[in-house]
Amino acid sequence: MSDNKTSKGPMAGERKLRVRVKTAKKKTVSQVRWLERQLNDPYVAAAKREGYRSRSAYKLLEMDDKFHFLKPGYRVVDLGAAPGGWCQVSVTRTHALDGRGAKQGRVIGVDMGNMAELPGATVMKLDFLEDGADLRIKEVLGGEADVVLSDMAAHATGHKQTDHLKIMALCEAAVDFAVDVLSDEGTFCAKVLRGGTENELLALLKRHFKTVRHVKPKASRADSAEMYVLAQGFHRKSEDEE
Repeated sequence: MSDNKTSKGPMAGERKLRVRVKTAKKKTVSQVRWLERQLNDPYVAAAKREGYRSRSAYKLLEMDDKFHFLKPGYRVVDLGAAPGGWCQVSVTRTHALDGRGAKQGRVIGVDMGNMAELPGATVMKLDFLEDGADLRIKEVLGGEADVVLSDMAAHATGHKQTDHLKIMALCEAAVDFAVDVLSDEGTFCAKVLRGGTENELLALLKRHFKTVRHVKPKASRADSAEMYVLAQGFHRKSEDEE
């Protein structure tokens, strides 16, 4: 895997003939469209070339290039981490594999399913919604986290409103988890979908973070409702402030 500072990602100005799926035998129209999109996606090609496990690695790279929330020595929790693209970026940027002393970060990838081991990261097969999951993660992490990441998406039903509500509920659960494990001035970054309930989520985040913004990385497909919420400057509310 390339170091993110030297990673070129999709080649600028590179012209490539469009690849078409030659046979649609036993495939639905949506499956053919998805396959053609994958075959022609420059971020998919770049991920294969540079050793990232997923194209989504470039979304995190782009956001961190702009907002600088992954730093050497930081402790990071990646929720729904499989297949591990965001963990790879976090390991590199926090120096979790090759740092020294205070400048060596810690990265934990949390997922309910199986995820292949990743040098520099600790992989935990765990449902972060379980009682006591936050305590187990902090124990492995060696303290509170500086960053909580979530690129999770609930299984799509094909019904836009239902899918939106499911992913927003998942994001709100991730916020609750982040409030339990983040250190002061920590950062929370999570996938959301455009729709009708962002205001509730933003109100929740603004209670605990100094800065809250929506971000749409270039690596996020233009035709997708996907975007990210980035909350920085965490402060834990006291009982008097609640």
